[in-house]
Amino acid sequence: MWFMYVCEEEEKELRRQKAPGCCPYCGAKVEAMDVEIQSKLCFLPLCFKIKRKYFCTHCARRLELYY
Repeated sequence: MWFMYVCEEEEKELRRQKAPGCCPYCGAKVEAMDVEIQSKLCFLPLCFKIKRKYFCTHCARRLELYY
């Protein structure tokens, strides 16, 4: 008996907007991007998540908040 586990995640950009502050590495502007993540198991949607990601506009580094 073969069991195939097929799991896939699709990301879709919803919107971009300016974020307050500046990049700690280069000092450029920071943008916030809202992303919808859809998880699928064998082509059946399991869940939807909406996350906000921050990144620098100049050096393109992904920035994370620690609090």
